[in-house]
Amino acid sequence: MAATKGVDAQRVLEAIRVGIVVCGENRWQEAQAKMDAVGQRAGVEWHFIGRLQRRKLKWLVGRFGVIHSVESVAQAQEIQRRAEERRLSQVILLEVNVGGEESKGGFSPDELPEAASEIDQFSHVAVQGLMALPPWNPDPEKTRPCFQRMKSVADQLKTMPLKRINVHELSMGTSNDFEVAVEEGATLVRVGTALFGARENGQRT
Repeated sequence: MAATKGVDAQRVLEAIRVGIVVCGENRWQEAQAKMDAVGQRAGVEWHFIGRLQRRKLKWLVGRFGVIHSVESVAQAQEIQRRAEERRLSQVILLEVNVGGEESKGGFSPDELPEAASEIDQFSHVAVQGLMALPPWNPDPEKTRPCFQRMKSVADQLKTMPLKRINVHELSMGTSNDFEVAVEEGATLVRVGTALFGARENGQRT
């Protein structure tokens, strides 16, 4: 997945022309402008990968193929309500705060099973996997234990008697460490810097 935050629409179009099929955006306003500029192009899917605000979910449901970073049962419930109003099923990923960082949202690994059991009741929410952004480290090997923990959490969910939740996707890894993430089971990686160069604000993806 190309992390396109801070990348203008023209460069996103160039990336699509050379084969990018999944674009991830962090902010609705910026995403909306790019989605309008790119238009409905066959095979291109937009994911929302930024931190969620409940009041803005009304703009996201039904407009993004996947909403990452769902970090609470309340958020999932609001997505359920919006999706039911629009008579659709919204694909989401549940965020896991695998590094235990206070600055990041997400379910703790210990609370995730109980939360998943609640979310499993929502008929208009399609949980397709988990997402995590482990603490950044310049040495990818230092991040490997977090990726291994994520795989363990995903495997635990697969053993639960859940009716609607599937754990097909494991979204973890960025430009700095995606190779290690893939080795530990990642199916989705968010790559921005490696594709587009460093952002002006120095953000790493």
